[in-house]
Amino acid sequence: MRENIFDLLPILKKWDEGAFHFLPNILLAVLVLILFYALAKIIRKILLKTYVNVRILKKQADVAKLVSSIIYIVLILSGVFLALEILGLESVLTKLLAGAGIIGIIAGFAFKDIASNMFAGLLLNIQKPFKDDDWVMLDGKYGSILKIGWITTSLKSISGQEVYVPNQLIYNSTFTNYSTFNQRRIILKSGVSYGDDLDKVKQVALDEINKIKALLKSPGPDFYFTGIGGYAYNFEVRFWIEFEQQTDYLDAMSEAIMRIKKRFEQENISIAYPVQTLDFGVKGGVNIFDKPIELQR
Repeated sequence: MRENIFDLLPILKKWDEGAFHFLPNILLAVLVLILFYALAKIIRKILLKTYVNVRILKKQADVAKLVSSIIYIVLILSGVFLALEILGLESVLTKLLAGAGIIGIIAGFAFKDIASNMFAGLLLNIQKPFKDDDWVMLDGKYGSILKIGWITTSLKSISGQEVYVPNQLIYNSTFTNYSTFNQRRIILKSGVSYGDDLDKVKQVALDEINKIKALLKSPGPDFYFTGIGGYAYNFEVRFWIEFEQQTDYLDAMSEAIMRIKKRFEQENISIAYPVQTLDFGVKGGVNIFDKPIELQR
């Protein structure tokens, strides 16, 4: 038993010497970790405070948190890597980096859509092309914005459902914000019969449009004949209204239709509808007036 203990003494002595020589590196590595941790906390605090104090950046609170968190993590990882290098564990560090690279490649393929949506969400929060309650058209979906998230943007559709649109789809196609200028143009298209006086049609239509309650006087309404159709002279009348809700648009469109229809009836102007002309005088045809029409009972 005593011989076994004496055999262990050289090993313990070697460990003691190794620990004695290695102790400064351990203390230095711990000090580096503490310094990088304190530096990361200070920088994150400064960044958040800067975003709060700068008036232009106050609306970018989410972006400030994201940027400060990224810098915080990078500094902590830098401290860990430097501490490992001080301890002489470069091989471990190399293996960790290689493993992280492989994991990163696998994760990149697995979560590429999520990453694309998050990056698009970052752009949306920085650029802010629309805000909550704005009326927009996103990926063919029309409604008011409920929330701009990091992965999806949700909106309330006309029929009352909540629709989630992936952020990458928003930036991969065009989108329209109808609330940007708090104004919206209404374009009413119709047609009148061939027998109507076109100057009178234009005058009557503009006169009624100018009576609409929600009409913006500047710019004023305009009227154009847009074509000669198969059964009508086609026209469109355009005017601007103040726009906050979808009902503003619908009320103004409804009032315009009702006013024009009623006034056209008073002025004996015919709103055109599809008609078909029969020509019996063409070659090979029969004139219906050559013979008396007999009604069979």
